[in-house]
Amino acid sequence: MLIRIYYEDTDCGGIVYYANYLKYFERARTQYLEERGLSVAWLMKEGTVFVVVHAEVDYRSPAHYGDRLRIETVVSDISAASFTFSHVIRERESQRVVVEGSARLAATDGNGKVKRLDKAMVAVLRFGPTRSH
Repeated sequence: MLIRIYYEDTDCGGIVYYANYLKYFERARTQYLEERGLSVAWLMKEGTVFVVVHAEVDYRSPAHYGDRLRIETVVSDISAASFTFSHVIRERESQRVVVEGSARLAATDGNGKVKRLDKAMVAVLRFGPTRSH
């Protein structure tokens, strides 16, 4: 996923405001799921809401106004009711690592009660969508 850094993304020094990386992670997770046929809106309608229960961000080097960043996203761990996305954000041209981080998401029923992940969803998260021939 690509992100272009606009003035609104930066602090008064022209460097990306630190909290914005969590927003970029969120966009990348949503895109990751949707590319695998898991629409967040559909899941919510069907009674599955993901909540972030833990997040980590390691800032490696600053990104600046005008930069173009690439976000690499993978599912690095899956349990019965939660999974972890790992993210690496790089400056697109130089491939310099800007930020590394992760977020653990738990599946809930919409009322905040933790629920097990559907087996089909786990398979998609692990291996991608099933392709028919």
